[in-house]
Amino acid sequence: MDIKLITDSACDLPLNYIKDNNIEFLSLGVNINGDYILDDLGDTLKYDYFYKELRDGKTASTSQVNIYAFEEVFEKYVKEGKSIIYIGLSSGLSGTINSANIAKQNILEKYENADINIIDSISASLGEGALVYYACEMLREGKDKCDVVNWLEENKSKILHAFTVDDLSHLKRGGRISSAAATVGSLLNIKPILTINNEGKVVQAGKIKGRKKAIKYLGAQVKEKAFNIENQVIFIAHADCEKEAHELKEIILKENNVEKVILNSMGAVIGAHGGPGTLAAIFIGECRDS
Repeated sequence: MDIKLITDSACDLPLNYIKDNNIEFLSLGVNINGDYILDDLGDTLKYDYFYKELRDGKTASTSQVNIYAFEEVFEKYVKEGKSIIYIGLSSGLSGTINSANIAKQNILEKYENADINIIDSISASLGEGALVYYACEMLREGKDKCDVVNWLEENKSKILHAFTVDDLSHLKRGGRISSAAATVGSLLNIKPILTINNEGKVVQAGKIKGRKKAIKYLGAQVKEKAFNIENQVIFIAHADCEKEAHELKEIILKENNVEKVILNSMGAVIGAHGGPGTLAAIFIGECRDS
């Protein structure tokens, strides 16, 4: 049976990679300036425009993929006789996985032989994208679906995220930090270090004074925690701070023998919450700290 790999727009993989590998993706929604736009990995809502609007003080909100959208896509491939692997944005951050699971049950009521696996990535941005990337590579190598699904479930909690934000107001707006903490942190030039825990939720892992030191810290996290680094891909996601993303890449390459680095813009769905200047290093480690 042919296998169809599906993800969503929070994966932040390059659009050309998605297209070249025939990966289906569903769009989360973004509300900005009174407009509701389906995020299609930057094709319609251009990232430079989006981040300029945020820098100019505009606010953005996001919405999950709905059940109907999943049903439509699942049914299409089930009718074609394909087996489905869907890798989605962390259930700790969005209701998208819940929508997918409900849609799966609805499809099974119509097509009892439908073969659909739903993977809660418990990750975000290129953390989710990393799982999609590795699944795609395994399928290209001819691995069967069971092996791919088992690998994803066994390794998803080993996808480590180390990221920092530049403007604390976006974390304050999203309820990640208090107004007082945001005010004091901004005055003292404090840059929080964030990660994603075993429940797939964003948690604070530390504080660094100064942007340059925060970027160096992200690089140090890769060196300290990456497992078998010479045989894995390091992912770097940035929210309109490409120059600093390349600085982080150079730090990582200087300190480690890395197989490959994939660097890409952080999409509107994740960028709406961290804001411009969010920078993340994502890699495989032994396990998450919490």
